[in-house]
Amino acid sequence: MLPNPLLEKCRAGQPALGGWMSIPAPVTAEAMASLGLDYAVVDRQHGPVGFADMVGMLAAVSHRGPTPVVRTPENTPSAISTSLDAGAMAVIVPLVNSAEEAAAAVASCRYPPDGHRSYGPTRVGPVEGPDYYERANRDVMCIPMVETRAALEDLDNILSVPGVDAIYVGPSDLAISLGLPLSGEHPGLLDALDSIVEGCRRHGVVPGIQATPSLTPDRWERGFQMITVISDLSALRTLLSRSVAEARRLVSGEETGPERGESIY
Repeated sequence: MLPNPLLEKCRAGQPALGGWMSIPAPVTAEAMASLGLDYAVVDRQHGPVGFADMVGMLAAVSHRGPTPVVRTPENTPSAISTSLDAGAMAVIVPLVNSAEEAAAAVASCRYPPDGHRSYGPTRVGPVEGPDYYERANRDVMCIPMVETRAALEDLDNILSVPGVDAIYVGPSDLAISLGLPLSGEHPGLLDALDSIVEGCRRHGVVPGIQATPSLTPDRWERGFQMITVISDLSALRTLLSRSVAEARRLVSGEETGPERGESIY
């Protein structure tokens, strides 16, 4: 049985910090997984990561220590079960807007009688060990995303669904759905985040969120326990932007414009 830092931290009430991966390459996944994070997420909803890419990235992550997580492309039994069978020990399920949709996500994560996941742990079984089936319903985390006005309006019902281990806030989509600008510090977004944390506390569900290094202290203080602190693509863009701007300044003395800020995505 491999360590599951995300699950252990969540059960202990401790902060779990993670990284987000959109670049379809095992070598960058291995680099992310070597940073001492508690979990690492392969994003299959947005960007170019395909199924074969995901398998290689999960292998790179699982051998380095963080809990391997997949954001599935959609809330379907196939999308969820193939991610789990490939080695994910948690799935973040996008666009869950109701209790019924949350219950569907949970059912796809659990073997009968708790759900309808089909048995076929092609990679995760050998990797996690011979007791995988016996503990899968307990140790695999189902994490619906709360990222729309509709999800906010049905939040208490979503959080009441048995088997929802955590929820994960997509702040960009939530801001858009609420008619707010894409700012991680807009008062309207912060009010929504506080209401989500309060709901999670009432129902004993772990609150998670996409963040940035600079936003992480605020999110922890607000009560978020599962916090994604860095993204491979945004980190690369930030470093490239700073490096090019500095090189231009040193070579030509040219005044450079403001650097691109961190995305809250």
